[in-house]
Amino acid sequence: MANLQPSLSIPPSFAGASPPSPSPIGGGGGVGGGVGQPAKDRKMASAEQLVLDLCDPELRENALLELSKKREIFQDLAPLLWHSFGTVAALLQEIVSIYPALSPPTLSPGASNRVCNALALLQCVASHPETRILFLNAHIPLYLYPFLNTTSKTRPFEYLRLTSLGVIGALVKVDDTEVISFLLQTEIIPLCLRTMEMGSELSKTVATFIVQKILLDDVGLRYICATAERFFAVGSVLANMVVSLAEQPSTRLLKHIIRCYLRLSDNSRACAALQTCLPDMLKDGTFNNCLRDDPTTRRWLQQLLLNVTGGGMGAAPQPGLDHMMGI
Repeated sequence: MANLQPSLSIPPSFAGASPPSPSPIGGGGGVGGGVGQPAKDRKMASAEQLVLDLCDPELRENALLELSKKREIFQDLAPLLWHSFGTVAALLQEIVSIYPALSPPTLSPGASNRVCNALALLQCVASHPETRILFLNAHIPLYLYPFLNTTSKTRPFEYLRLTSLGVIGALVKVDDTEVISFLLQTEIIPLCLRTMEMGSELSKTVATFIVQKILLDDVGLRYICATAERFFAVGSVLANMVVSLAEQPSTRLLKHIIRCYLRLSDNSRACAALQTCLPDMLKDGTFNNCLRDDPTTRRWLQQLLLNVTGGGMGAAPQPGLDHMMGI
């Protein structure tokens, strides 16, 4: 599994940190680091050769590994991948080839590593402004859904879920109603809820981030609040996660959960329902220590409590709620 880590490139907003700077090639740096046009040309030629290698079954595994490790230093890799003949088909072939190993769960670490490298390249395509909508119109996210529907907690399956979520996360990271509308026409909400229930802390965080981004879009909020069934499906999973976090705190996961609740409270019907189903642990100071160094999330929780207790949506947090936050 030594090669898995480079393929798990989660958008920085998931983890609340800036992405690491790519390692320079040949000892050079960025624009001011001494890398001239010849070096850039060599890098591009290298990327083009590796993309060509993807279509050769004997060379594909190494090309997947090298491209996934170096994708941040290859400029415009996404358009190159998308517009090169047979390349996307080769990546999809890698994905569908492991479907038989999903049920019963027989996925090996090596096979998981290889398909995660392919998924990392698809995340690159999903992230690029020139290829994002093309990627969506081709319905390629649907090929990832079987991976999100798995329940095995072994490392090969967890890496597979996490990297698949990274592709979806790359789509929703840029606010785009067209992306949200597409995802809502599929099974992405139930699949994210499944991961939020049984995934690792990191995969739960990414899945909750995706639900948060869907909720932050007006179309997404209306969709989830349109029926009691949808609202309570989301609300019950969020509530169970709050209970779990009381035993094993995670500030970054709690942040996304609170933001989801706050956005739900923007809907009048959902806000009324939250008066009875908002977890007591969000009201009684259970997470005071967890949030002490996170003023943004603390303000979100204050506003959530204000909305739910009838203070009015959009109103400024009142000092009277400070005791609930231990401020």
